[in-house]
Amino acid sequence: MNWLEPTTLLLLACGLLYGLMGEWVDGAILLGFVLGIGLLDAVQQQRSSHALAELARLSAPRAHVRRDGQELELATDQVRLGDQLRLEEGDRVAADAALTEAVGLWLDESLLTGESLPVARTEPGERVLAGSLVAGGRGWATVVAVAEATELGRLGKSLATVQPPLTRLQRQTRRLTSRLTVMALALCAALAVIQGASSGDWPRALLAALALALAVLPNEIPVVLALFLALGALRLARVGVLARWPAAVESLGSATVLAVDKTGTLTENRMGVQQLLTWPDLEVWQAGASLEEPFHQLVELAVLASRGDPVDAMERAIQRLAADQLDGTEHLHPDWPLEREYPLQSDLLVFSRLWRDDDGGLQLAAKGAPEAIADLCHLDADGTTRLLAAADGLARQGLRVLAVARGLDGAPRHGGPPAATEPAAAAHDYPFEPVGFLALADPLRAEVPAAIATARGAGVRVVMITGDSPVTARSIADQAGLPPGPVLTGPELEALTPQALAAGIGAVSVFARVMPQQKLQLVRALQDAGEVVAMTGDGVNDAPALKAADIGVAMGKRGTAVARESADLVLLRDTFSDLVLALELGRRVDANLHRALGYTLAIHLPIAALGLVPLLLPGQALILLPVHIALLHLVIDPACTVVFEALPATPGLMRQPPRPPEAPLFGPDTWRHSLTQGAVVMVAALVLAFWPDTDTESRRSLVFSLLLLAGGGLVWLNGDPHSRITAAGAGIGLGLWLLLLAFPALQRVLQLAPLTPDQILTLLLTTAGALLAAGLLGRSRVRGRA
Repeated sequence: MNWLEPTTLLLLACGLLYGLMGEWVDGAILLGFVLGIGLLDAVQQQRSSHALAELARLSAPRAHVRRDGQELELATDQVRLGDQLRLEEGDRVAADAALTEAVGLWLDESLLTGESLPVARTEPGERVLAGSLVAGGRGWATVVAVAEATELGRLGKSLATVQPPLTRLQRQTRRLTSRLTVMALALCAALAVIQGASSGDWPRALLAALALALAVLPNEIPVVLALFLALGALRLARVGVLARWPAAVESLGSATVLAVDKTGTLTENRMGVQQLLTWPDLEVWQAGASLEEPFHQLVELAVLASRGDPVDAMERAIQRLAADQLDGTEHLHPDWPLEREYPLQSDLLVFSRLWRDDDGGLQLAAKGAPEAIADLCHLDADGTTRLLAAADGLARQGLRVLAVARGLDGAPRHGGPPAATEPAAAAHDYPFEPVGFLALADPLRAEVPAAIATARGAGVRVVMITGDSPVTARSIADQAGLPPGPVLTGPELEALTPQALAAGIGAVSVFARVMPQQKLQLVRALQDAGEVVAMTGDGVNDAPALKAADIGVAMGKRGTAVARESADLVLLRDTFSDLVLALELGRRVDANLHRALGYTLAIHLPIAALGLVPLLLPGQALILLPVHIALLHLVIDPACTVVFEALPATPGLMRQPPRPPEAPLFGPDTWRHSLTQGAVVMVAALVLAFWPDTDTESRRSLVFSLLLLAGGGLVWLNGDPHSRITAAGAGIGLGLWLLLLAFPALQRVLQLAPLTPDQILTLLLTTAGALLAAGLLGRSRVRGRA
């Protein structure tokens, strides 16, 4: 319990005043309520802390180690001395370690040294430090220090301690509560002076002033916000979406664009070779048939143009085909030494490898985008047209097409000697000829069309980003249910100015031949067009786009550590449907949060009005004492933080447009709805507060009973009338009122008079009338808005 909360301090001050006035029973009851409210707050904080602890456990980085001959994936705090730590591109180093082997290993050590450029670490025994990021290459290292014994531990730095800035709602709630606190203190001082000067009873005047401050301060608002975001993040984690901090939940309700990768997100990332097409003979092989001689060279070269231990789904599919069809033949060459790799370039989407064969000669193989292979082979216009037409015929079937080429007569240079002794600097230095095509299929996830339809029905655009050809991309987009329209390619994207791209991007839902680094350009263009962007990514190159996006979404299975650390959300199962489900849950949290905030505003209005009566009408008796306001908190607090948080989403929630990102904490609709409800209950309370021919204690009993019953009734009106959760929340106020009726001694302690049958009838009719009026006014408001 936080003893420095304004409500707690005010209640403690009231208890102390009762004690000084000799009313020890009232003081003890008030202190009992302080403990009760404190217990309720403790339960809420425990739920929030549990949610945050669970999120911290789920978001903790993982380490890949080899221990006792077994390869394990562990939390970083489970890494031991002597473990063999695997280092792969994108990983965050989990412990201080000594290198045992490395291939082109580069580390970003900026977290420790501030040095912005990666440094090479290749020598066995060289130290790698915890917190470093593997910027390139791979390797293994023996762990020599863990936890606090590492350099990072000694410096006292950890990514886990990074605290995100306050969110929009958190800033708004702090601003609102600070303003209400200033207003409450001003009214409190004015009432104390007026009451004290007119009556001369300064302790009673101060008690009335403190009661007014308690009535005006809606101290539940920051508690409600913190709990809703923490529990909302935990609910997301339970459906496979990790919010790396609770504030990420808040952003989901504003997303207007979901920009997603095709491979692995919309598709199953289960690539398989479906067709082979030779060039120039155009002979076709279909999956399931035996692989005849014309296709052996095509598969052989595709394997030579792939990594030996591939992580790319297409290269794994090529390796599976070769293992199934060519195993044990002379077409596989696991013993050939690799001379050089020529990686993909932004201006040449081809991956080439240069090998030394058994006779000492050079063999060159390449695979890549058909248009890039045509460029690499220096085909004339007619040859390029025919090659691309053949590729488009495969792409129109929704297949991803790779063209394969081989170096002419081994690997001579253009205009150079027949067999150069040193590898060329670029693949373009060699002459190539095309040998055929690989057509691969990655099945669309079965749930994707329905998920895209749900997102579009919610007013959220879905944009697909892929490295596929435009024809393949358009075919997959049509299968997924994306709207028809032009396809924008990476080269076209590069040629557009930011202004032209922002102006035309609204008509484009499919982006093809996109390089990872171009995602940042897409994010900024969408934002310049006024969109709130959720962007998915999985690689090191995706990190800038994930950071720039309003909601960065990383892949949990295939994503790199740096991508996950740059993101707000992590899809633990890498599926698009989970992202749409997260969008729905985020909207549910946002809708229920505003229900709770609206209820808080509505129920505080009559309480504040009753507290103002002695200020506006000097000499008027105090209707609600601090003990009554404390008891009302036992209705308001659980209603807000338990009932409203647990309510299911309304049926039409995903048919509404996204919430504007800069929408205020209390929008016009919330203000009107809450003030209407609060005003109706306030009028009813004031009517009973001035009921004729009734003493002060009887009026107090009528008013207090009305607020208990109406507080529960407003829960029912603002929640789901058909939900058992709402019924339970509404029953809180009714239960407390029945408890008062059943125990006359409790009424005397609370300075309440027993109600006569006529007064009970008056109370019930007044409460029913107020709730009926509040309900009817609320429905007419909704119909008018519709």
